Amino acid sequence: MSHSSLEAANTPEPARVAAVPTDASVGDLARNMSEDLSRLVRNEMQLAQIEITEKLKHAGAGVGAFGGAGVLALYGVAVLIAAAVLGLTLVLPAWLAALIVGVVVLAIAGVVALVGKKQLKQAAPPVPERAVASVKTDVAEIKESITQ
Repeated sequence: MSHSSLEAANTPEPARVAAVPTDASVGDLARNMSEDLSRLVRNEMQLAQIEITEKLKHAGAGVGAFGGAGVLALYGVAVLIAAAVLGLTLVLPAWLAALIVGVVVLAIAGVVALVGKKQLKQAAPPVPERAVASVKTDVAEIKESITQ
């Protein structure tokens, strides 16, 4: 299923505005407006839920792929660290070679942790952008229809 057909399948039905007879009373108009408004709010909430669910599915798949890559990278780095220790043992005692490589690895880990902390502070929470834009449009239309 393509992205556009998936999106169309997950999009809530558009709100149906009830036809109002020209001789409707103020009470009927208020009731119809209330029903239309509640239907609109329900549809907007449904759209926001669908949008967030879709984003979280993509995020989950991305996190899984990064997790697998991280495990493989960990093994690769471990082999390179072992190679560095073995290489330094040609000119230094083994304990000193291991100590030097260990300190360097911990220093790099500290720098990476600081970069990660900075990136997390800059991360924005997932926001249902289409639903927010749709609600803003709806509010503008409602305001415009009230002032006319």
